[in-house]
Amino acid sequence: MPTERLYYDDPFLLSFQAHVVERRQVEDRPALVLDRSAFYPSSGGQLHDLGTIDGVPVLDVYEEDGDVLHVLAAEVPAGTVQGQVQWQRRFDSMQQHTGQHILSQAFVELSGAETVSARLGAEYSTIDLDRIGLTAEELTAVEDRANAIVFEDRPVIARFVTRAELAGIPLRKPPEDYARIRVVEVEGYDWSTCGGTHCQRTGQVGTIRITHTERRGEETRITFLCGWRALRNAQWKHDLLAEIGAFFSVGFADLPGTVSRLAAAEQEARKALEKARQRLLEYEAGELYRQGEQVGPARVVRAILEGRSLEEARLLARAVAAQRSGVALLGLRGEDGRLCFARAEGLPWDMGALVREAAGVLGGRGGGRPHEAQGGGPEAGRLEEALELALARLRGEDS
Repeated sequence: MPTERLYYDDPFLLSFQAHVVERRQVEDRPALVLDRSAFYPSSGGQLHDLGTIDGVPVLDVYEEDGDVLHVLAAEVPAGTVQGQVQWQRRFDSMQQHTGQHILSQAFVELSGAETVSARLGAEYSTIDLDRIGLTAEELTAVEDRANAIVFEDRPVIARFVTRAELAGIPLRKPPEDYARIRVVEVEGYDWSTCGGTHCQRTGQVGTIRITHTERRGEETRITFLCGWRALRNAQWKHDLLAEIGAFFSVGFADLPGTVSRLAAAEQEARKALEKARQRLLEYEAGELYRQGEQVGPARVVRAILEGRSLEEARLLARAVAAQRSGVALLGLRGEDGRLCFARAEGLPWDMGALVREAAGVLGGRGGGRPHEAQGGGPEAGRLEEALELALARLRGEDS
């Protein structure tokens, strides 16, 4: 006979006795099939219960061929066993699942959006709706409506029905072809076929809070929290805002304006810093240019940089090339060796070809355009040799 599922009749039942019907092994773990069980198995997007059997932790609970299989941390004696369901996880699942039914119906009622699928995770829950483009005003209205149903403390009734009775029930979604059909009703508001554990009154759900929305193709994913999860979320957000407000010595209401002013000031500071950085690079490029070597019509700067970013090296090479007939042969030493070459317009050399040859000395590759190119390789200790080769090519030397 299939396992008798005690949670169908009483979701608040946590302690029970049962007989071991069968023993199995699941990935080197002992598992039991009992004649009756209050443990909810993973199903319908709801997480399985946790707890103990004869004091041994229950690690997983799932359905297999009509049986409820309890995976244990260790063996338990044969015969009659004592099961104990962990209340915190059970009640959390009841809050999330009942809240999901209420929220899904609120979306149908106010936005015409049907729930395609639902997932009740360990930290947050989601429903996927068959609509996109929901506005902030719609989401607020749906959230308010769902919480109004919670505050009305309506009864939640779960019962098995016949096919004949089903015809007179205004289900939100048609049922799948199950041998037994269980309907969960939020009195006068929502009727859904469901085998999960639920609160007995909507007031037990606690606050329902939508925390995030995300478009997924032609659907919208709604992330939400119910009950204790919603409270904990509100608590840490309040504490975070209080900490930020104390840091800036302002109240919650003044935080948006304060952050906006700080963001604007930071943007201005970034712009000023970038201008100063550019002027400094131009000054540095001028100093390097004056110390450069005259090669034919060009003034060639050859230098190895330490502790600089690749972007800074590129900008410095460009600044050198912006000087009259300037050529930059810059090496950047780090975990590997990098090369940044650039020349002024009108000079005859191909920097792309030149950097490829020099990068070969470093055991790497390079390339780019005739007037600017980059490359590199793992042998950073040969940077001086690579730059010497490049300078020799500018001089017209073969080696």
